[in-house]
Amino acid sequence: MDNNDIIKQLLMFGIGTTSLVTEKLREVSDRWVREGTIDSEQATNFVDELMGQIESEQGNVRHYAEQQIRNIMQDLGVSRQKEVDELRGRIDRLERQVRELENKRWR
Repeated sequence: MDNNDIIKQLLMFGIGTTSLVTEKLREVSDRWVREGTIDSEQATNFVDELMGQIESEQGNVRHYAEQQIRNIMQDLGVSRQKEVDELRGRIDRLERQVRELENKRWR
């Protein structure tokens, strides 16, 4: 499983959690409106404000999770995609040079 898969799973978990929290917040705010504790505008503002805070915090959590995953992968000695791509390029160049030398040898 690569970094992107782990990050995608974490994000999907976060989206699911956010959806559940949104649903529960709306239920609570609707109940408060029915009970007369707050009016519908206050309920909407309440939900919007809390969801804004949650979404902001999710960005921080995502950044932290990405950083931790990078650190773990580095500690395990897993190469970054950029390094793998560079090595593939070097291998391609070396293979091309070997073919050229073989072609010169057979002429």
